[in-house]
Amino acid sequence: MDIKQAFGDVLREYRKQVNLSQEKMALECDLDRTYISLLERGQRQPTLTSLFRLAEVLKVPAEDLIAETRKRLAS
Repeated sequence: MDIKQAFGDVLREYRKQVNLSQEKMALECDLDRTYISLLERGQRQPTLTSLFRLAEVLKVPAEDLIAETRKRLAS
């Protein structure tokens, strides 16, 4: 698994935990819905700004998203 796919899996799981659709999350992050989809499918990587926006909407520290991604890569 590469880093983009690992992050995408983490993002999808966190998004579902807070019961947000891709569209709703995109609106709250002020991002395009297709960008959220591309992230979750491992076809794009977030910018630092986007990472912090995603974390804020998910109500988790950005570090948690990164740490969970790191765990996925290690397993």
